[in-house]
Amino acid sequence: MKEVDISSINKDFESRVRLGIMSVLMVNEWVNFSDMKQMLELSDGNLASHAVALENRKYIEVRKAFVGRKPETSYRATPEGKIAFQKHIEALVALIGKG
Repeated sequence: MKEVDISSINKDFESRVRLGIMSVLMVNEWVNFSDMKQMLELSDGNLASHAVALENRKYIEVRKAFVGRKPETSYRATPEGKIAFQKHIEALVALIGKG
C-alpha cells in the first residue's frame, strides 16, 4: 500500500459549503449573498456563518453596500484565498492521483 501525504490539504476548506463558496469565487469577481445562497442551495445562516469563517482567515473579502434602499452583501476571494484554495485543490488532485 502506498503512503499518502494529506498534510497539504487545508482544513479550512474541508466543509462542502466552504469548498462551494471558494469554488464560486474562483471563477467570479464578486458574487452577492442572494446569488451565492441560490447557487449553493444554502440557508441564510449557513452561508453567513461559513462566510464569516472564511473572512476571518482572510480568504474572502466582504463588501456591504446599498442598492437603492436595500442592503446588499457581496463576496470575492482575496489573492491569499485564491492561492490557499489552489494549493488545496492541487493537494486533492495529488492525493487522488496516488490512489
